[in-house]
Parts: sequence; C-alpha cells; structure tokens
Amino acid sequence: MKISKKLQESIKEKRPAWSFEYFPPKTAVGVRNLYDRMERMYELGPEFIDITWNAGGRLSNLTCEMVATAQSVYGLETCMHLTCTGMPREKVDEALEDAYKAGCQNILALRGDPPRDEEKWEQTDGGFRYSKDLVKHIKDKYDDYFDIAVAGYPEGHPDDEEDEDANIRYLKEKVDAGATFVITQMFYDVDNFLDWVKRCRKAGIDVPLIPGIMPIQSWDAFLRRAKWSGVKIPQHFLDALEPVKDDDAEVRLRGTKLMVEVCKKILDAGIYQLHFYTMNLEKATKMILEGLECEASPGNLPWKPSLGLKRKEENVRPIFWKNKHKSYIARTEEWDEFPNGRWGDARSPAYGGLDVYDGLLKCSNEEAHKMWGYPTSIGDVGDLFARFCEGKVPQLPWSDSAITEEAASIRDALVKLNRHGFITVNSQPAVNGVKSTDPVFGWGPKNGYVYQKCYLEVFVHPDQLDLLIQNMSKEDEITYYAVNKNGDLHTNTTSDEPNAVTWGVFPGKEIIQPTIVETVSFMAWKDEAFRLGFDWARCYAPGSESRKLIEDLMDTWYLVNIVHNDFHEPCKIFEVFETIEPVVGHANGANGDHKTNGYTNSASNGIVEACEKVSLN
Repeated sequence: MKISKKLQESIKEKRPAWSFEYFPPKTAVGVRNLYDRMERMYELGPEFIDITWNAGGRLSNLTCEMVATAQSVYGLETCMHLTCTGMPREKVDEALEDAYKAGCQNILALRGDPPRDEEKWEQTDGGFRYSKDLVKHIKDKYDDYFDIAVAGYPEGHPDDEEDEDANIRYLKEKVDAGATFVITQMFYDVDNFLDWVKRCRKAGIDVPLIPGIMPIQSWDAFLRRAKWSGVKIPQHFLDALEPVKDDDAEVRLRGTKLMVEVCKKILDAGIYQLHFYTMNLEKATKMILEGLECEASPGNLPWKPSLGLKRKEENVRPIFWKNKHKSYIARTEEWDEFPNGRWGDARSPAYGGLDVYDGLLKCSNEEAHKMWGYPTSIGDVGDLFARFCEGKVPQLPWSDSAITEEAASIRDALVKLNRHGFITVNSQPAVNGVKSTDPVFGWGPKNGYVYQKCYLEVFVHPDQLDLLIQNMSKEDEITYYAVNKNGDLHTNTTSDEPNAVTWGVFPGKEIIQPTIVETVSFMAWKDEAFRLGFDWARCYAPGSESRKLIEDLMDTWYLVNIVHNDFHEPCKIFEVFETIEPVVGHANGANGDHKTNGYTNSASNGIVEACEKVSLN
C-alpha cells in the first residue's frame, strides 16, 4: 500500500500516526536481534517503517533483504531508502526491481552522504547528481507504482551553505519531480519547524511534511547527533539534561519528557504524523508514545497479514500457526496463490517441507535451559506450560512469544489443564459479537463485530485419548482431530471443508472468515509440531532424563485440536476433560503411571470452574 494513502487517512481523521526508521546492522547476530525488535515494535502500531541504504551501497543487498522480510514475514509497510551515492543507474534499477518483487511500493530518494574516506560528495559515473534526478528516474521507469518520499531540512542541509529559501526551492523541485511526501531531518527546535512548514506551504509544497523525531538516549549521543545534523539545541534542553549528563537512565527519562512536549506541540499544530529515528532501539521510542498516550489501532485481520507481492490478497489462514507466524510464511512462500475471498483454496497440499525454515527452534541450548529448565516428569512439563499461561515464561517451542491478553478469560482453565497433564500449545476463547475496535479482540474496519469459537490444541497421553474421544463424541457442538507422530488420525469430521473459527461482520461487506481449521493444514502442522518437540529434546544431553522424557512424549502422545462450534458457550469445551484422571509421569519418561501427586482424582477436577464466564458482549 502507498504510504501517502495512509497519511491522507490520518490527516482526514485528525488521527495521530507514527513510523519508525531502522538501519541494517553490521553482523548476522545484529540482524537477527533487529528482526526480533521489529516484530515487538510492530505491536506499537507504526503506519510504516523505513530502512536505510548504506552510504556507497555496501550493505545494499542487506537493505533489500530486510525490506523483503519486513514486508512478507512481519507485515510491515516498508519504505526503502535509495541514495545516489555510489550507485550507477544499473544498481539503482536492480534495487528498484528488488523492492518491486518484495511488494514494497515506497521509496525514500536521497542524494546520500559522501563515503567516509571522501570529504566532498561526488557524482558516481553513470549515476545521479541530485535526489530530484533519482525521483524523475523512478517516475519514468515505474510511473505511479511507487510512492516517492524525499528529505526536508528545517534547519538547512548540514553539508550545504545555501540560505533557507534556497533549500525550500530545492524541496519544491523534488516535489514537482514526483515526490509524494517529505520526511524531515531530526530537530529539537519545534518553533523553527512549524515556521518552516508555513514557508513550505507558502512556496506551494502541498504534500505531507513528516517531522523526524530523535529520541534522547544519552547525553553524549544527544550532543553528537545534534552536531552531526547541524541542528540547534534549545537552551531548556541543555538546562534539563546537563545536570544529569552522567546518568543515562535519568537523561533518557528527562529527554523523553522533552520529546513528548515537542510531539504534543506538533500534533496540536495539526500535523498528525511523527517519524521516529529509532537507532535500532526500542525503549525510548516506546516511552515517548506512552507519554503521548498513543495506542495501536486494531489490525485489518486477527493475524499479521503479509505484504509480500503475491500475498497481498491473502485473508484466510489455518489457526495452527497462530503462534508460529514466521514458520507459516516460510512453508507457504512458494505458493502461486493464497487463500482469499470468502474461502479461496485454503486447503492447498503444497506446504513446504520443514527444511524451508532454517531452525524451527529459535534459541540456543543455554537459552532453552534458562527458560524451560530441566523437566524430568510430566508434572514438570505441565508446570512449565502452566507458568507460560500465567505469563511467567516468555515463550515455548510452540509459541514464539508470550501469551497474550486474549487468553485472560480462559487462563485459569489452561493453567489447570496443564497441571493435570494436558499440555496446551494453542487456544482461543469464544467471542460473541465484540466491537471491531475492541483493544483485545478487535480487528477489521470500524463499526463491525467480531466472533470466535473456542479452540484448544493439546498434547494428550495415549491412555487418556479413548476417554477424551468418548467425552467429545457426546457433545454435538464439538469437532476434533487427534493424531500422533506416525499419522494415526482420529476425527469426527465428515468433510474436508474448512471450519471457520474466527469471523467478522462489517458494514457494506460480506462476512469475513479469516481463520480456519481443516484436515490438510492440520496434517502439515502435525509434522512441524512434533518436530518442534524433538528439537526441544535435543537441547539436552543425549541420555539425560529431560531428553528421554520429551522424546517419549513426542513418540507416544497425541496432538488433539478441539473446536466448540457454539460461540455462545465460553467454557463448555473444558467439560470434556472434567472426569479424566491426570497422568503424572516420573523421571522414567512420558509413559508414566496414573498418579495424582497431589492432584484431585475426583469426578470433577475443577477445570470448568476455573474458566471465567466473562460476558464478551
């Protein structure tokens, strides 16, 4: 999607919007860490991100790779920097082609800085001298496919000695060449910025002017960046920060208050966009947004949509990968078409093999031991998963991130299930007509209503399976699949047709049903789910009690998914577990005895009572 369209919506609605800038790290570890940070900062609700282009293009391949990953894997609308520095025409065209293939529709066209070993900027042979020339080239080659942003300098370009009026004339030339919005250099003098905006409007520059906001991390970095950018530091900034210059935490706290004041003054002046130069850091930007009381709006779908070129119409996914988003993208990236429309072909058998996603378990052995300990019994495993449900464990092999607030209404029931030896790896509560703007469950356009069926996915001991199936078969509203590592499948479904477990009703639209359960996808997920368990086992030494326990669990237990199809009933799904005696294996493996180890052994184990019967109307 073109960023200019998002900006116009923000202006029309007088709604604050924000965006983040990142730069390519120099090491592979740095890249992985930045991807994790980008994924977390997605939750802050940026309208878009941009990714810088290294001076001279030395990290250009990484920029293109990061753009493709941000678009496809993380669903972040991305703007790719592109500079004239060190870039002959053919390299520019290669970069534009890469952006196009990645589904990116936004370019920030810059002249760029001179290489570090050169004092003065020189035009590359066969390249472009000015950013306006780059803008013209992009327009000539791609017409209106790309939105093109350019840079603005409220306090003048640090490398030029032109007067302010000349800089505004140059900006007008870039806009006249085809630029659709402007992102400014960082600044601290907000009054000067607002005056610059007035002068730009008077000169006929009518595109959005987005202020560049630099969070204050430390005293030294604050001074260094101001000097490098050639921007004025207001005296009250110095008065507030210099007395605590040796205390980075206090500098950041006071700097946050100062930048919140800057942003509020900008928003009060009717400029509704803020662009944060994050410096690949998270906390200071988040603190400013919190100070402004800016909250992310619900997404268009209940899961993170990919913005890859081929996936832009995708709006249906199986629920099984709810907590393994990146894996689903990797295993389906070779598809020519993706489920869309009301159903589309949601049952494609062409899932990629597990080798397409390098390393399903994204942590080291040391990190695994720190997070998950050294379980030697099913009681230990159940307690680990219960603590995850309580928010005390940050992730699990089957979940890349912490449990969300969505699970609050069934959290106590999930905790009890795990402590009774039913190992839960995925779930969602029933939702009956919540407003689409709800901060927890909402998604899609405003003035709509969203619905969910209660869903559970659990590992079940083989001795418990028959009784569980008997209990599920007595309940007309339940459909289930149960399968072990070897593909022994049990189900009460009579058709391979998808079963929608999430849907939304919106004004002027057909019912949207974006999350489903169906057979082919479940069998593909089955392979991955058991592989994740074996990968977890291999975090421990061969022959160790922990490794034997987890390998036995994966070798013998069943993965069961359960849908209660009456979304009016938030807790009925848990009744099928009520009379099943818990299995608590000891150090001799997952095929342990039926022993209670302090757990209740009565006809009712209290799981249903633990489900909060919260009205979500």
